[in-house]
Amino acid sequence: MPLDNLGSDYDVADLLPAIREGLSVDGKLYAAPFYGESSMVMYRTDLFEKAGLEMPDAPSWEFIADAARKITDKQNEVYGICLRGKPGWGENMAFLTATANSFGARWFDENWEPQFDQAAWKNTLEFYIDLMKDAGPPGASSNGFNENLALFQTGKCGMWIDATVAASFVTNPKESKVADDVGFALAPDNGLGKRGNWLWAWSLAVPAGSEKVEAAQKFIAWATSKDYIELVAEKEGWANVPPGTRTSLYENAAYQEAAPFAEMTLESIKAADPKHPTVDPVPYVGVQFVAIPEFQGIGTAVGQQFSAALAGQISPEQALQNAQMLTEREMKRSGYIK
Repeated sequence: MPLDNLGSDYDVADLLPAIREGLSVDGKLYAAPFYGESSMVMYRTDLFEKAGLEMPDAPSWEFIADAARKITDKQNEVYGICLRGKPGWGENMAFLTATANSFGARWFDENWEPQFDQAAWKNTLEFYIDLMKDAGPPGASSNGFNENLALFQTGKCGMWIDATVAASFVTNPKESKVADDVGFALAPDNGLGKRGNWLWAWSLAVPAGSEKVEAAQKFIAWATSKDYIELVAEKEGWANVPPGTRTSLYENAAYQEAAPFAEMTLESIKAADPKHPTVDPVPYVGVQFVAIPEFQGIGTAVGQQFSAALAGQISPEQALQNAQMLTEREMKRSGYIK
């Protein structure tokens, strides 16, 4: 259902434009964001200082790879970089699709032909696997968001590129051993005009068949309101409010002071462009996913191939061949290509 009854004080215009547009059709809001996110680099300032490195606000992949290898100390279980390896369209493929965008790769060309047989995907996958072999933790092919969060909080990761929402966890002294030594930077690029960051919102919507539309909209209006944000701030502190949804939050001095990651989160969200996610044109919308119904199945199947390559069970070449074949088959079956 369109969310057209959220109340006069809801202030739809206050929702961040990038997030609001992703949840609207023809200017009408169909879901309201509980929190929004992009992805960024979280890194250990103490390890960088020790290695004589300085993180740029907008690093390149080359810098990230070099820094990761320099700060790795496997003897003491400190790994230069932690990245998603667990298979899934919303696990390793969220990270790898966003990364691939910055390498000039894309899922499909303008005619919906899969592109895993192109050099840009080969460069992406080989770069990722080589980096993880040299500077990543053991068993990385089983690590998703939660596993890497635990590694970072216990001091075992020098860098972690993942959801901006993780920033409040890694800087919380009650949960993180390294809370006082965390810095932030934009997701890396390769000089091609696209950064390796995504855009996502965890949102609330009302199914068209609902019998409780009014009650559901009332709940949504409350749970995604400015008042709810203030309630969380009062109970849990400003650093722990749901991020990434409202312009007013990022203009709030109390939030800026409590959340050292606020500015970089906002910049990351602004930097993502779901309508033009890749260097070359594509027929789809979505940064770290392709907004077609078939993508969940295809993305997870491809994620399994890439996870197997990371684990050393198959070569990167074989993983890409398999990805091309299974994606082609599904796209033919679904009628996108002949």
